[in-house]
Amino acid sequence: MFGMVRPCRHTLSPALRAEWIGHLCGLCYALRDEHGQAARIATNYDGLLISVLLDAQSPARGRRTAGPCPLRGMRTARVATGDGTRLAAAVSLVLASATLADHVADRDGAFARRPVAAAARRLAAGWADRASTGAAGLGLDPAVLLDAVARQPALEHTGSPLLTVTEPTETATAAAFGHTAVLAGRPDNAAPLAEAGRLFGRLAHLLDAVEDLPADAAAGAWNPLLATGTDLVAARALADDAALGIRLALDEVRWTDRRLAHRLLVHELDRSIGHAFAHVTAQAEGKPGAPPSRPGPRPPRGALAGCAVAVGLFCSCQMCCADTFEDPWTREAREGFCRGDTCANCCDCSEAGCDCCDCCSDCDCCGCDC
Repeated sequence: MFGMVRPCRHTLSPALRAEWIGHLCGLCYALRDEHGQAARIATNYDGLLISVLLDAQSPARGRRTAGPCPLRGMRTARVATGDGTRLAAAVSLVLASATLADHVADRDGAFARRPVAAAARRLAAGWADRASTGAAGLGLDPAVLLDAVARQPALEHTGSPLLTVTEPTETATAAAFGHTAVLAGRPDNAAPLAEAGRLFGRLAHLLDAVEDLPADAAAGAWNPLLATGTDLVAARALADDAALGIRLALDEVRWTDRRLAHRLLVHELDRSIGHAFAHVTAQAEGKPGAPPSRPGPRPPRGALAGCAVAVGLFCSCQMCCADTFEDPWTREAREGFCRGDTCANCCDCSEAGCDCCDCCSDCDCCGCDC
């Protein structure tokens, strides 16, 4: 699974963590039920925000009890259902189809092989069609999402300014965030949520570029920061401005229960920004805090090869029960989902000065007590 809003288990209260897991699992089930088993590999951490936003505006919450799952340590859970998960599934499929198409266009890894590229094109096209049908069934014009995907490659290779390159992502996420207000029957929320979505799309594009910067620079691959001559200082300023804009936009929204949405889109987003820039800076300077490099000259796996490895890890329960396992795509070490007390996304909570266990109830920015 991928995405930039990946809360550490120590930064959410037990109740909010259960809610977050419920939305994540709800997205996975919606992908399966609406689009088939294979679509479940499109599950991602950012896509579930659509479900969270709709839930936060709605007077009633759709929930059902899901059976045991290896990724939950064979425990049952109350998972989200309804229009929020269906919209999140459609948006996630668009994102996944765009990712596949981008790998094919860049001839990454196994995608340089014609049979693999052809299969990936067919899969991406099928997912785009399914996403289009799903979005249309919920009243969202699918052309907004698909047009953004179609325009992105051209902007990346025409010497466009950085914020022009991020515009398609901004437009797509603005439409998705704003449409949660329509589905929730809160039309007054559509404008501020669309603005939050636009800035979230910008931030997602920026952080992805920052995290990929060392590898792209070493491989001579296209990266929006390198292509537009944007240094890390300027990129950090843009990221911080986007995070502030999201916070201000969310303050204009009328909520039923904003606790999880606020926690993820304000506090966890700030944390994600800090970690992304700290890691890439440490890696560039060769400091101990840098993410571990991949052993030897072992390039990342392609999407399809990674999926095959992920199936093996999943079926053997290594993702759940192993202390660590090798990420199917990046080959980086990952912690088993049900093992240990640390979070691979932040730090070792036994370290002096660790801020992982700070609680939002101590937050003085809003008194949200989330």
